[in-house]
Amino acid sequence: MKRFGIKMGQFQDETGGQSMAQWIYGKNAVMQILKSKKKVEKALVAEGAKFPEAETLLKNRRIPTQRVSRKELDKCCMDTHHQGIALYCEDYKTVSVEEMLERIPSGKLGTIVILDELEDPHNLGAVLRTCDAVGADGVILRKNRSVSLNSTVAKVSTGAIETVPVAMVANLTQTLKQLKEKGYWVYGTDMRNAQDYRQPAFDTPVALVIGSEGKGISRLVKEECDVMLTLPMEGTISSLNASVACAVLLYQIHAKRFPLK
Repeated sequence: MKRFGIKMGQFQDETGGQSMAQWIYGKNAVMQILKSKKKVEKALVAEGAKFPEAETLLKNRRIPTQRVSRKELDKCCMDTHHQGIALYCEDYKTVSVEEMLERIPSGKLGTIVILDELEDPHNLGAVLRTCDAVGADGVILRKNRSVSLNSTVAKVSTGAIETVPVAMVANLTQTLKQLKEKGYWVYGTDMRNAQDYRQPAFDTPVALVIGSEGKGISRLVKEECDVMLTLPMEGTISSLNASVACAVLLYQIHAKRFPLK
């Protein structure tokens, strides 16, 4: 499949550069940040906990570090699954869709994930982790009625929140129209009247739309999809978790583009 008429105009109705300040916790997420250039204001480490590599990085970067009780960490993180270490970091920043596309290397077929009103931070974190694993080029979220980039997302993503560009837009349908102008084919998911996910060649830039946990893809967004895909369900369960469905589809795209020889 080919889509012609590619234009290089600016994306409209998008909100690049937004950010949210917070505590980031969990060993993997903390290590990813300490190895990056992200500004860290301070660190909290649970009394009795040992993190030799993290503590060396904290010392080398001269980040103020305080030993506190696990109860104090629970309060700061508002979560008991901090694994004994947390960082207070500069804000997470989103990018514009235009910047996201500009980061894609020349000659590479882009893969962008579009999340339509996804509200579960665990799902978003898992999607980011899979995107990093398969080399996807970014995630686009609806500005309203979607989960934000928070500490739970960071922990579940195991650091992928730092490596996968995220954009937030007010109007997904407008963004999809503009992606199509740039040569992207838009794939959605549906249980009925859809192609088996193994059929497409995925030989063009791909925008993959994943719907919300309960409602799926909204009507207006579905109308912008070029192809609807379905995942066969052979058991008694009628659907997959949003992040799992996304992972299956992303790896199918990867398999079609990089077949075994």
